[in-house]
Amino acid sequence: MSIPNVITVFRIFLVPLVVWLIIDGDLQLAFIAFFLAGVSDALDGFLAKRFGWQTILGAYLDPIADKVLLVSIYVVLGFFAYLPVWLVIAVVTRDVLIVGAFLLSWTLDRPVEVRPLLVSKVNTMGQIVLAALVLADIGFALGLGRLTDGLVWVTGILTIVSAGAYLINWLRDMATYEPVSPMQTRSRQSGGPESGTGRQKSAVPSR
Repeated sequence: MSIPNVITVFRIFLVPLVVWLIIDGDLQLAFIAFFLAGVSDALDGFLAKRFGWQTILGAYLDPIADKVLLVSIYVVLGFFAYLPVWLVIAVVTRDVLIVGAFLLSWTLDRPVEVRPLLVSKVNTMGQIVLAALVLADIGFALGLGRLTDGLVWVTGILTIVSAGAYLINWLRDMATYEPVSPMQTRSRQSGGPESGTGRQKSAVPSR
């Protein structure tokens, strides 16, 4: 396993720790653990690009780690009323839609090509910054209420725009979908001339 993938796995293992610290009320340590998770997110991407350590596993593992981390943190912060419920619903719904599109594409024999959108990268960064500031504000009593209130609306808008961009790309791609006939399926299974080069790749990206 490459170094970036090891860092990504480390980020996934930080998730239950951050959640437990928030539930336990130790928001200062929760902020530190979440900050480490955010740094690891930037570090694994930098190392993969700088040294050419990109792998297929990493292309899938990194967005999964982001989704697990952010959805878990936002749900817990929403449960304790540190974040508005509507924002938590927007974040969770967006990721559920993306995962649902991914699974449906595979079910329809159109595997997803993991290719993040620019708006998705900005959205992920916004969600990380907001969660970090909320934890820091509450844990260290920094008095950042106005700043976090403004970032809540910015993050909400980015989340909705990002979800819309993914949905448009997915609908555009699925408009060209042609179901595989039973004859083609039997031919593929037998390795006949109609088997082609394998599954087509969808243009629907993940985060």
